[in-house]
Amino acid sequence: MGILIAVLGIWFSSSLVKGDSKAVTTSLTTKWSSTPLLLETSEFLSEEGQEKFWNFVEASQSIKTSEHDGSNYSSYHAMLKVACQSLSPLQQNLLKFSLSLRSYSATVQAFQQIAADEPPPKGCTLFFAVHGEKTCEFDSLGNLLQAASERPKPFLFKGDHKYPVSSPESPVVILYAEIGSEEFYRYHKRLVLKAEAGEITYVLRHYIANPSKEKVYLSGYGVELAIKSTEYKAKDDTQVKGTDVNATVIDENDPIDEVQGFLFGRLRQLYPDLTEELKELRKHLVESTNEMAPLKVWQLQDLSFQTAARILTAPPVDALMVMKDLSQNFPTKARAITKTVVSSELRAEIEENQKYFKGTLGLQPGDSALFINGLLIDLDTQDIFSLIDVLRNEAHVMEGLHSLGIEGLSLHNVLKLNIQPSDSDYAVDIRSPAISWINNLEVDSRYNSWPSNVQELLRPTFPGVIRQIRKNFHNFVLIVDPTHETTAELLNVAEMFFSNHIPLRIGLVFVVNDSEDVDGLQDPGVALLRAYNYVAQEKDNNYAFQTVMSIYNKVKTGDQLKVEHVVSVLEKQYPYVEVNSILGIDSAYDQNRKAARVYYEQTGVGPLPVVLFNGMPFQKDQLDPDDLETVTMHKILETTSIFQRAVYLGELSNDQDVVEYIMNQPNVVPRINSRILTSDREYLDLTGMNNFYVDDFARFTTLDSKDKTAAVANSMTYLTKKDDSFVRPVTFWIVGDFDKPSGRQLLYDAIKHQKSSNNVRISMINNPSEDPNSRNTLVAKAIWAALQTQTSNNAKNFITKMAKEEIAKALEAGANILEFAVGGMDINIFKEAFESPKVDFVLSHAIYCRDVLKLKKGQRAVISNGRIIGPLEDGEMFNQDDFHLLENIILKTSGQKIKSQIQQLGFEEDLASDLVMKVDALLSAQPKGEARIEYHFFEERYSAVKLRPKEGETYFDVVAIVDPVTRDAQRLAPLLLVLNQLINMNLRVFMNCQSKLSDMPLKSFYRYVLEPEISFTADNNFAPGPIAKFLDMPQSPLFTLNLNTPESWMVESVRTPYDLDNIYLEEVDNVVAAEYELEYLLLEGHCYDITTGQPPRGLQFTLGTSTSPVIVDTIVMANLGYFQLKANPGAWTLRLRKGRSEDIYRIYSHDGTDSPPEASEVIVVLNNFKSKIIKVKVQKKLDMMNEDLLSDGTSENESGFWESLKWGFTGGQKNEDVKQDKDDVLNIFSVASGHLYERFLRLVQNL
Repeated sequence: MGILIAVLGIWFSSSLVKGDSKAVTTSLTTKWSSTPLLLETSEFLSEEGQEKFWNFVEASQSIKTSEHDGSNYSSYHAMLKVACQSLSPLQQNLLKFSLSLRSYSATVQAFQQIAADEPPPKGCTLFFAVHGEKTCEFDSLGNLLQAASERPKPFLFKGDHKYPVSSPESPVVILYAEIGSEEFYRYHKRLVLKAEAGEITYVLRHYIANPSKEKVYLSGYGVELAIKSTEYKAKDDTQVKGTDVNATVIDENDPIDEVQGFLFGRLRQLYPDLTEELKELRKHLVESTNEMAPLKVWQLQDLSFQTAARILTAPPVDALMVMKDLSQNFPTKARAITKTVVSSELRAEIEENQKYFKGTLGLQPGDSALFINGLLIDLDTQDIFSLIDVLRNEAHVMEGLHSLGIEGLSLHNVLKLNIQPSDSDYAVDIRSPAISWINNLEVDSRYNSWPSNVQELLRPTFPGVIRQIRKNFHNFVLIVDPTHETTAELLNVAEMFFSNHIPLRIGLVFVVNDSEDVDGLQDPGVALLRAYNYVAQEKDNNYAFQTVMSIYNKVKTGDQLKVEHVVSVLEKQYPYVEVNSILGIDSAYDQNRKAARVYYEQTGVGPLPVVLFNGMPFQKDQLDPDDLETVTMHKILETTSIFQRAVYLGELSNDQDVVEYIMNQPNVVPRINSRILTSDREYLDLTGMNNFYVDDFARFTTLDSKDKTAAVANSMTYLTKKDDSFVRPVTFWIVGDFDKPSGRQLLYDAIKHQKSSNNVRISMINNPSEDPNSRNTLVAKAIWAALQTQTSNNAKNFITKMAKEEIAKALEAGANILEFAVGGMDINIFKEAFESPKVDFVLSHAIYCRDVLKLKKGQRAVISNGRIIGPLEDGEMFNQDDFHLLENIILKTSGQKIKSQIQQLGFEEDLASDLVMKVDALLSAQPKGEARIEYHFFEERYSAVKLRPKEGETYFDVVAIVDPVTRDAQRLAPLLLVLNQLINMNLRVFMNCQSKLSDMPLKSFYRYVLEPEISFTADNNFAPGPIAKFLDMPQSPLFTLNLNTPESWMVESVRTPYDLDNIYLEEVDNVVAAEYELEYLLLEGHCYDITTGQPPRGLQFTLGTSTSPVIVDTIVMANLGYFQLKANPGAWTLRLRKGRSEDIYRIYSHDGTDSPPEASEVIVVLNNFKSKIIKVKVQKKLDMMNEDLLSDGTSENESGFWESLKWGFTGGQKNEDVKQDKDDVLNIFSVASGHLYERFLRLVQNL
């Protein structure tokens, strides 16, 4: 104490001049009004599930003013109390963080814009919209509903809130209202009653009748105060007088607050009675150190290592704060850092780690990286809003695994499993006799000159050369309908391959009408098949193929194949043969007619035409003749490398049949089902854990979806191939009405498949077609009773009997169920269970199918490891081969990997099989992203900041690699500090320092505006929004203020008395307060002409609404077809601009938009702060194919502009001589609408 007083005394006596601290503050607001936090909270919960959204809407009625004192603080916490009832502690923190970021303000504002576009009836605080008609009065709703069917249904957006109980056929009522208002709850209850009665489909959209006058203060951006080079003395000399400055209080509440070795944060705690004196001392020290003298080159060399050493000497809990302080205020801290000593152990460990960084992660010294649970977070492209999405997804998975009993290191091992649906293509067997091969590379004489040894694959050749080897490595099968208009073009491609000696074995499958009543004189498809078969028998398949090509040469472009075309060719080639004997009703040339159709239907390859390469079907967009040629050649080169590897490893030898080898690969399946292979997949949430069962219907009806699924899973008894203790990684739940033939057939096919696999277990969910009673649930009750009372093997044998039609019919006719008992069954227990009057399980299953699986009565589905495949259409085939494919996919992508991890945890077999199913559903449901990076870290004793997680809780594994004197460190340190308050994490920050620096590594001050939660003032009101504060800045340098915002934000300075490009603090009284506004959110896109594959240069798009069709416009650039449009939250319509753009082109397709592909209008919804990028394909209209968009005679206003550009670039001269004005003229134009161009444009125009 005495020493401190002495220091203070010396300072007071020596301090003769006192300067005022100078500061720069920056804030960023939206253009739109502040949105209620209650609505933003509802949107957060909506992303957790519509069930949670509607529960919150109901529960929010309890947030009454009487429960709190009316302050912002108490109302905020009352709202959180309601919202957090269904959230875990981690999700609660993420909710608070989202509200602090105001990340859902854009979502609420989007609904506000949609409401404004209706527009709202005058004088209404809420209103209803029924198929385009609007009213404020509930009483008049009935009249609107009566005539609603005569008007088209409104377009519903992906983010709309549709009440879960509603009939798809009923009229749509959209309520525009503000949750929280008394009037809303009154009408909401009445609409819910109508929806539950099936009268309406109820949709809720936010609408704020009286918006706030305040703006939304944003965060999640960086602010740079860069020291400007004064080489050119570029400084604004405008004198600022009497300006109204939005001054910010300069607080000194930093817990460390180190200045020249004094820890003022600690001193203030120890000596609270000396607060004023400490403040004055701090000010003096700051002013004495903030004047930055340049450092010598030798002092710069080790600055990175020295900064790391300074950070690592701090206690781990303070290290991040020290890194933030040093990196963000580096120009004033650098001189003090140069005195830090770097230990040899620290330097050696960093250099050793850098070898790993470079070799494994591709990071050079000075580079940075951030990994969360092994996921790479790109600091340059991913903004804080994308990071929240990552955290929420990871939290969902980790909490799910934790609830299933998987914890700690085991949890992270399971999390790292790469089980995303595989992109590898599945193939069908091409060894079918239904395929007619027109050539065979291994036996045909035309290929005799080619080498036949598979070792030829390893002979070096030039890149891109296709190897001609007498082996059937590449098999090309066309499955076509001869009468289809595209068949001729596809056969032409096949003929081109054949005639050019491309090493392809080509096969044909003609799918024609297989009815015996139809002959070749009536049906051209049958005629062509019979002609082909006749010639093939007379000559060979190759000659028959040439005959088919001759027939198609007779068909004019745009016409269809006719019987006459076939007859004319046959008569010419075989003049002495009676054509009727070939094509007529008594023809003997029907080979493969039925077999071809059976093969086509059995393989399930989808609508005709189909092209198979080694059994793998090409995508529909690859069947264009030009594309097909290119894609096939690429496939040949691609598969060649696979065969090379197989030969090199000895897996494929010269004496093996190549086709047999291809067909024995694991991706070859008997049948391809697009419903199974689709990338759009839906999974059940199987992470619920409870002790409820389906035999208590009253309790079951009160559960939410997650708990209903848990109760169903708890009640399951499974059929297996053997009664043994074995972990089975594949679980099928068969859903159907087992008292109907279709449901029994699905179950029978599943059991048949199970006989060939011990990896599968099967159980059933009954979905009755009608209200259950004792007569229409005989089979369902028999199955249930057998599962509950018999061993797995006996139950399986009995249920297999029950699935047979003749036995089901006998039961319906009144036969005794016990007549069909199998040997070994305990008949008495079974009889007691079967005759029990209790049918709770049927009722529970029925309501589960309706509410959770979203199935109609009697509809079938298959649930495989939690994945819902269905509803299956009436008559849709789903047979044994489909179950084989389903099992194959599960085992290949996830089942075996998860099984091996679960087995290591030591669970019992039945529980382990359950866990595999539940973990598979949880992990597979995650959106497909980048694979997690495996890092095995090296040395962390001297060179890493380590923060350990709280014991016994789920934790994130966070690894950061950073050079502490880089821009990344300026952003990363505050981000990690906020994350540390939000999530429980195992954090390791590795230093990746650069050596031998020759220049100052950081020449700017930096602030990252980010707060973990909304803050309040002392009087319990909301604090002013998040603000960047640069306190105690040096006064001599010239500064430039820059904002580092997400890529899609366009911001503008709207209120400041100073030139923010030239801030000179010596001339500032106190505070430079810069206020920015988010002017626009950018909608970006790429556009291509599908005919040429090139960007349509000069094409113009407009963006608007139904009431204002053109609000902004843009032009498509030649570079990647890029375009951008300035917009704000809302639903917008993208159109081609009226004039030549609309006259010549039409929009062919679009991707990334919010309207269905077949919709006539392209709707784009901007409802968040993240980037939105769309893809648009256009096509010239048929009568405009030869028109040039940039040609003369345009009718658009910009034609003069384009004409002048054309003349300027080509150097052309006009007829008239252009006279040059005497005065100098500065012509300004912008070629693009990018951020930088627009900024330059504004700067130059303001000169």
